[in-house]
Amino acid sequence: MRRWMKYVKPYKLFFILGPLCMIVEVIGEVLMPRFLSIIITDGVNKGDWHSIVGTCALMVLTALLMMAGGVGGAYFGAKASVNFATDLRRDVFAKIQSFSFANIDKFSTGSLVTRLTNDITQMQNFVNMLLRMFLRSPGMLIGALIMAIMLRPSLATVLAVAIPILVVVMLFIIRTGFPRFGVMQEKVDKLNSNIQENITNVRVVKSFVRQDFEIAKFRKSNGDLKNAGLSAMFVMICMQPVMTLLMNLTTVAVLWLGGRMVMNGAMLDGDLIAFITYITQILMSLVMVTMLFMFSSRAMASAKRISAVLDEKTDISDDNAAHKTLTVKDGRIEFKNVGFRYYKNSESKVLNNINLTIEPGQTVGIIGSTGCGKTTLVSLIPRLYDTDEGEVLIDGVNVRDYSLHNLREGVGMVLQKNVLFSGTIEDNLRWGDSDATDEEVRAACRSAQADIFIDSFTDGYKTELDQGGTNVSGGQKQRLCIARALLKKPKILILDDSTSAVDTATEANIRRAFKNELADSTKIIIAQRISSVADADVIVVMDDGQITGIGSHAELLESNKEYQEIYYSQNDRKEA
Repeated sequence: MRRWMKYVKPYKLFFILGPLCMIVEVIGEVLMPRFLSIIITDGVNKGDWHSIVGTCALMVLTALLMMAGGVGGAYFGAKASVNFATDLRRDVFAKIQSFSFANIDKFSTGSLVTRLTNDITQMQNFVNMLLRMFLRSPGMLIGALIMAIMLRPSLATVLAVAIPILVVVMLFIIRTGFPRFGVMQEKVDKLNSNIQENITNVRVVKSFVRQDFEIAKFRKSNGDLKNAGLSAMFVMICMQPVMTLLMNLTTVAVLWLGGRMVMNGAMLDGDLIAFITYITQILMSLVMVTMLFMFSSRAMASAKRISAVLDEKTDISDDNAAHKTLTVKDGRIEFKNVGFRYYKNSESKVLNNINLTIEPGQTVGIIGSTGCGKTTLVSLIPRLYDTDEGEVLIDGVNVRDYSLHNLREGVGMVLQKNVLFSGTIEDNLRWGDSDATDEEVRAACRSAQADIFIDSFTDGYKTELDQGGTNVSGGQKQRLCIARALLKKPKILILDDSTSAVDTATEANIRRAFKNELADSTKIIIAQRISSVADADVIVVMDDGQITGIGSHAELLESNKEYQEIYYSQNDRKEA
């Protein structure tokens, strides 16, 4: 509860005024049956028109106050719940942004989207309902119960039978419904993941003619959600008729007993009508309490899922950094006895006993078979992952001692999977430097060999990109991502197989631009093609998570078996 109070305090005025307004409405609802009783008993039966007119005027005034209270309660409840959800969504999103790759791996993308949207919306709806009901329902229950007892204590004994039955039914419904809502939210996760994966990769689906497979896959996810939803809602569906039956049986019992009293002269007919109204209010308030508990069951399931995100401990932070103001100046990199596992309880290592020194300004190529640990190795430099053993040093300082901001500001990285965002080409490029001049943007694009195709577009740098950059080719996307990294002017530039979709001539021009314009920057190039790294100052050969060779192209071609296999296999293909 303490966690959620953080989101209540800034809007405590709304949280107070909302229920208070609802109390005004409750007081009016409790008084209305009494006014009706007075009109029938003192007015109609006795022919006292002054009593009728006076009481009707009071009823109109009460109705106006009830309307003001109801509108005020709804308004303040909406203000409080919307602000509560907005602040909570902001904090959950910020928490996700702080996650390391390892943290993100624990949650699916669809699940995180569901938690940020559907789960927080469930909590928002519950807060809104709570503010409107948590004083209204008990207030009406207590007020109507007092008025009913005051009217006829002996007739109120009917409630001694009805209320315990209603409470038992209510507890059964809550206990049955709560776990079902948790299952339903998990099915929402799976459906969202399915939709996101399909829409993001719709071109692949169409190229492989897998629409029928994806439709069947979606149908299953959608059907699972439907079944889970029906299972959860079945409790709600059953609740209404059961509660209505109990209310009607109670009303019949009151009519039978109260009618006998009226016939015997022990009770006035106006009081019986008021008593029936109070009985209805009491039972309706219990139904509203049940509904509130049912909403709370779903909200608690959502709150548990949101808490799992907020409670997730970010395994990479700079809280214990010794040099938070330090920046990357030279770009010297050193790996000392580095070991790493993705699954910490696994015996096999992705990287094992890595020792490597890269001097400032060097161009280093890394080559090896698929899955040998190349990408994992360079991911340790900007702390996308942390080492399990050994340490990574930049300029002689452990990367853990830098602030994450300063460390990553000094490292430019073009990932294996190139990502562009919706917006203009210029917007995407300025991720590298939001304050860059137009000339600096164009210079970075010239170095990345991207200026020619950008200028060929009608809108040039103002061309709108679709989400993920799907309206440009793979090679164009790679060059835009390289230009974005160059605009950052990093002291360390990492290219993870980022020129695989461009032709060799364009790639050679990009490497030439690196050499001329980033002479002082340390450049690490991961590649599958020997030609991409042949002119590097140093080439690192990796196999099965270990370094098997370090040297120039000529040295490795003469002495390293893995390098020779890669070289000759590629030459054979060219000759063929």
